[in-house]
Order: sequence, then C-alpha cells, then structure tokens
Amino acid sequence: MTAKTVLNDTHRALGARMVDFGGWDMPINYGSQMEEHHAVRGDAGMFDVSHMTVIDLHGPRTREFLRRLLANSVDKLKVAGKALYSCMLNERGGVIDDLIVYFFDDAHYRLVVNAATRAKDLAWIETQARAFDVTVKERPEFAMIAVQGPNARGKVIGLIAEADRPRIEKLGKFAAAAAPGPHGMPLFVARTGYTGEDGFEIIVPEEHAVALWQALVDAGVRPCGLGARDTLRLEAGMNLYGQDMDEDVSPWEANLGWTIALDEGRDFIGRAALEAQKADGVKRVMVGLVLDDKGVLRHGQKVLTAQGEGEILSGSFSPTLEKAIAFARIPAGEPGDIRVDIRGRELPVRLVKYPFVRDGKPCEGI
Repeated sequence: MTAKTVLNDTHRALGARMVDFGGWDMPINYGSQMEEHHAVRGDAGMFDVSHMTVIDLHGPRTREFLRRLLANSVDKLKVAGKALYSCMLNERGGVIDDLIVYFFDDAHYRLVVNAATRAKDLAWIETQARAFDVTVKERPEFAMIAVQGPNARGKVIGLIAEADRPRIEKLGKFAAAAAPGPHGMPLFVARTGYTGEDGFEIIVPEEHAVALWQALVDAGVRPCGLGARDTLRLEAGMNLYGQDMDEDVSPWEANLGWTIALDEGRDFIGRAALEAQKADGVKRVMVGLVLDDKGVLRHGQKVLTAQGEGEILSGSFSPTLEKAIAFARIPAGEPGDIRVDIRGRELPVRLVKYPFVRDGKPCEGI
C-alpha cells in the first residue's frame, strides 16, 4: 500500500503529477518543474514534506544517548530551539541516515529523519536507546511544509500571530520556535531547508495542514513538487541519502567531513572506523562536475579519471545555470582531465567546488 500525506487530495485538486517516492504518493510537479524551481530561487515556493519522520526523544540521559548515536556533537546545542545537522553511522562508519536534531532541553530532543529510511532508522534508534533508558516516540500526527525562497520568511511571518512575529523574525539559521499561526493553529517553525534558499520548515498538527497550505497559497507561495526540490538541493550542494551516500559510504567519502565532531572523550558509533579511514587516507572523494557541452549527467554514469573510474551520483540539468551538473565519487588523487561516458561517448567535464548556486546566483568558478 502506498502511503499518503494529509495533503494528498489537495495536491490532486491542484493538478499535481503524482509519483511513488519511497513508498509515498507524492507530487513531482504541478505542471512545470522549471517554473517551480525558478519560483523558489526568485520568490517563494513550498513543498509537502509530511512524509519525513518526526521522532521525539525523552529521558534524563537523552543528551548522553545522542553523544553516542550521532557523528556530530549535540554538545554544540546549548539554547532551546537550536538545531544541528548530523549523520547517524554504523560501526563501519557508513551512513545509516542524515538527519536534523532539535534541542528542547537535556531530557527532550527532536529528530527529523528521511522518509525512505523510516523503518530502519526507528529500529536502529530504538535498539541503541535501550541502554540509556531513552523513550523513542514517533510523531505521525504531525505534517510538515517547507517554505523556501528569498521572500519565504516574510510570507510565513505574515501568517504568524502579530504578537509573535518579532520573535520568529529574529530566529537565526538552524533554530526553531513554537508560535500560533492562522486561526491560532500551533506551529513549530524552523529556519532550515533543503534548497539553498532562506525559509522555514513548519511542523504542524495534521488537522491544520490543509488550512495552512491554503493560507500559504493565498499569501502568494507557489506549490512545488519533488522534481524542483531535487534540482534546487543539487544546485545548493546538498546530499541525497541513498544516492550520494549510504551504509557503505562514510562521511569522508560523501564530502560530509564537516559534520564529524572528533571531540575528546566521546565514543560515538563509527568513530573508530572513521579515524582508521582517515589515518589510512580516504581512497574515494566526492566532487562537483559541470558539463559545458550539451548532454545530461545522470546517476550511475561512468566517470573516467587519471586515477581510475568513478561514477555519477546525483546529476541533473541545472535550471539556474542552464547546463548539466553532478556530484561524482572518484578515486582520490590528481584526477587529470575528467570525462563522463554518456551512452558510449566520452564527454569532457569540469571539476568544480560546490555549491553550484548560492543566493540564487552561480558561485564563482561555475
């Protein structure tokens, strides 16, 4: 049975083209993926991300538990509402999932994990939590809407109760707070996102999700599907679990070394494997590629370098750059002239530092 979010009928009424995404019936676009992409880069667009899994953790040893569970350090979270991006690793240092953790207090944290990995994530978290007597509570009664773009915050703040607007306006990046929305509905507003634009991800009780979606439409926010979400996050240099990393790929190999906190005295799961890999020298690296010729870079294509073969991970046409871009995993070392095998033709590509796009504009050297 394909799962449906509470907004499923709303998407269909808007004429969305629906696809199966990790077992969920989700909108890929509402007519034009390109227009939706540009709406987020230039104004404000929104995505139904209610398929994401919200998990609340409770117990006196919750901080201690998360110090063990995550490669990044929750000790960085000192103020209520602050958030942290981290990978959750297996003992081999492979990525079980990437997630965001929110801090309420030392005995209460919230995780938001990927939809496609829900079952294995919950099983892993519950197993690890037992030793710390931490209660793991999934929150399926919540929906989630991501509102992204240069005008996204202003449009959302206009829907917040007037007395609470200044507080939400002051939220820093990777911080969240509760506030009443339209008709007093309770919102958990997080200044996070997956597009490279500013904006909010809003957790809302399911019974208010349709009304919130409509209020956002009325405020001039454009509904967007998963197609635009994918091209936006690729331009912004953000990894997609299952495509750019998985349980056989370490954060070093996924260009996520910045999410590893090797703080003294903290033995997180996978730490020994990561330290050994670093000491031996990481054999594979993740890089950005741009194809200046005509053609499309797609997942699974062979990448040819002076050090041997690699492969395209995420690849797509970039609506902002109007050319094909991709992440690739290639052997470490000087790659020389890089080529990609596209249907038997070897096309030259440029190695670039990503993100490809920042604040709606091409980054330097792209």
